[in-house]
Amino acid sequence: MSIAACLPASAGVGFKPEHGAAILAAAQPIGFFEVHAENYMGAGGPPHAQLTALRERYALSVHGVGLSIGSTGPLHRAHLTRLRQLCDRYAPASFSEHLAWSSHDGVYFNDLLPLPYTEATLARVADHVDQVQTALGRRMLLENPSTYLDFTESTIAEVDFLAEISRRTGCGLLLDINNVFVSATNHGTSALDYLDRFPLDRVFEIHLGGHDADTDDVGEPVLIDSHRVAVADEVWALYRQVIARTGALPTLIEWDNDVPDWPTLRAEAGAAQRILSGAAPESAA
Repeated sequence: MSIAACLPASAGVGFKPEHGAAILAAAQPIGFFEVHAENYMGAGGPPHAQLTALRERYALSVHGVGLSIGSTGPLHRAHLTRLRQLCDRYAPASFSEHLAWSSHDGVYFNDLLPLPYTEATLARVADHVDQVQTALGRRMLLENPSTYLDFTESTIAEVDFLAEISRRTGCGLLLDINNVFVSATNHGTSALDYLDRFPLDRVFEIHLGGHDADTDDVGEPVLIDSHRVAVADEVWALYRQVIARTGALPTLIEWDNDVPDWPTLRAEAGAAQRILSGAAPESAA
């Protein structure tokens, strides 16, 4: 397994085709762009022409949403083959996926679903991560999820589960700070305590996104990881504390729904970049 070139320790954004013309018209103050792998698994056409032009100018991160790493069944071989072809074609600086499942027995769900943290789940996820890294010939990053319920059968804390997956497989971790805040709020726990215990030395990328406040079926408040609004002040505060400990790390702004115009999205990345620019070098962390 090779270690792919690292993303620049600066702010990036998720690429949206509607922003393509504006982005490619002039140099942008953006360190890298992320694309969802499943949007580019076709053979060619305008999406690939646009992505080729983008890759010629900027570092690229490929983020998977369909591998179903946490599934009880085997990984989908054809999907993994298409993913390998995509990574070979564009040589991204990073590939990441979610600690979640989204398919079962040939049925695919349009969601990233949680899983219980048990020894059996740990062994299965580690095996799946090993399979992905072997197939791709590169290290992958595994992202912490946003969750809305706990499993009574869980016996391992999420931070310990992720740390052990990384130790067993050599994969890196992608720290989604909005997911930390959403999950902690929903479960009545402390986001700061979670981050204090998180294996930050294994983090190679950070995600920041927006969330919405809602209520569940019995009227209790719940936060939804919606990616449709700006990053919340509380999430920015947590991010500052993480960066103060780690030094500058590649940081992606996620805004996937109700996508704003390019200047608005670029400004959100600029807010992250100002925090990164004030951070101590990683060697001093």
